[in-house]
Amino acid sequence: MAHLLERAAARWPHSKAFIDGDRSVSFAQARTRCQSLSAWMAGQGGQSGDRVGLLTHNCFEAFETMFATWAAGMAIVPANCRLQVEELAHIYQDAGVRIMVYSEPFRDKAVQLKALCPQVETWICVGGAGDDLSYDAIVAEQAAFSAKSVEADELAWVFYTSGTTGKPKGAMLSHRNLMAMVSQIQLEMNPASPGDVILHGAPITHGSGLCAFNNLAYGATNAVIADQGSFDPDQVFSLIEKHRVTTMFLVPTMVRRLANCPRVDEYDLSSLHTVIYGGAPMPLSHTTQAVRVFGQIFVQLFGQAEAPMACTVLPKEAHFGEPDEEQTKIMSSAGREILGAEVATFDEEGNRLGTGEHGEICVRGDLVMMGYWNNQQATAETIRSGWLHTGDAGHVDERGYLFITDRIKEMIITGGANVYPREVEDAICRHPDVLEAAVVGIPDEEWGEKIVGFVAVKNGSTLSAGDVVEHCHSLLADYKRPRRIELRQSLPKSGYGKIMRRELRDELLCATSRSA
Repeated sequence: MAHLLERAAARWPHSKAFIDGDRSVSFAQARTRCQSLSAWMAGQGGQSGDRVGLLTHNCFEAFETMFATWAAGMAIVPANCRLQVEELAHIYQDAGVRIMVYSEPFRDKAVQLKALCPQVETWICVGGAGDDLSYDAIVAEQAAFSAKSVEADELAWVFYTSGTTGKPKGAMLSHRNLMAMVSQIQLEMNPASPGDVILHGAPITHGSGLCAFNNLAYGATNAVIADQGSFDPDQVFSLIEKHRVTTMFLVPTMVRRLANCPRVDEYDLSSLHTVIYGGAPMPLSHTTQAVRVFGQIFVQLFGQAEAPMACTVLPKEAHFGEPDEEQTKIMSSAGREILGAEVATFDEEGNRLGTGEHGEICVRGDLVMMGYWNNQQATAETIRSGWLHTGDAGHVDERGYLFITDRIKEMIITGGANVYPREVEDAICRHPDVLEAAVVGIPDEEWGEKIVGFVAVKNGSTLSAGDVVEHCHSLLADYKRPRRIELRQSLPKSGYGKIMRRELRDELLCATSRSA
């Protein structure tokens, strides 16, 4: 992976590699800065395979740290800066991080982490120093360094899962995994070229950051939005206009906010040609609205930390603003398997299923992780006979389109019938006053489980719980309809933008327990 920056610096030395506010760094400058950081790491006794922790807002120094780490033969362990200290401590302890790079806004978290992560030997601060080492001083030394020889199957990235069903597990990604991902994105999702600009509005420790590498390898510029804890559509539109942004990665909630912004027509967004979205389901009604607003520029992906970035892709030409019946069916899918990945469904006994047969979605290919860090049992449960078991349920039709029903463990069984939350959520979200929805099942003496819907409504809406129930009558069979609706201003999300169904369910269970 380190060679991608070397390659770009040789071909486009004076072109902008990174833009961060009023700052910019050329490819040649980025290479020099990374060499200085790599030399420092090696000089501190860093060994091949050592882990380097990363806790920063969106900034170009985070990308430099990644490339410097790889050049030194080490592995990067990024974590979402929105996580709480105890969550971060679990990640850095579990990974055995030796060097930590953090940015000044998270100094308070770093102070607390020092007490919880005694195995960390060195702390480096971006944008400050205090009692720690200064990142700026290290990269200013301009020390020469030749990248270490690294085999394709050596560890490059420990990617911790979002932890929606328990403690996050570290998916071990090799250089081979990441290079397969880079090639797949370039070939089938976003063929980057010099002159392109990708704007990182989502955390670069997740999907947006993974979309950076093919852009960098092909001479495109990476522009970052310093994460201030909220997603501001006007800020995004302004930066698209200012930097002539061509590409973005967004989670569905962000796409929805951009499409709903009443001032969208006030900006020149004509440069934007690709928006990759994924990380969570997006209701069809939201997708079609986005296409009507921005045009046929969207690419949907289905993937996970264990198989980044995409197992399947729904390309731009399969997105429509006013789809007919056949187009609606295609848009309801997660697309078709990406080149280099094989996708199939399996039953509970591990038998491969045929076309149209419903089962667990599995994938194999060079993008599949090496396994989970320090967790052989979870690895054995997840990778069986070379197939990664994703935990998602669905089927593949006769044309190769993958249809995802939901997470297997989040299926609701009510009155003996299986109900997938995603289907109910999609129906609820078709109401024009609904921003987003989450559906969970809670214990019920009569039905086994009762379906409860949590609904976030638009500002100024007078939508009632009864209106939502009535809306579902013509869209869902009786047993699939929510028996209770909770209206909210917003729904809880993980640091990566996924709605936390488990948190909502726990809230209901706690309230039920107190009332009993």
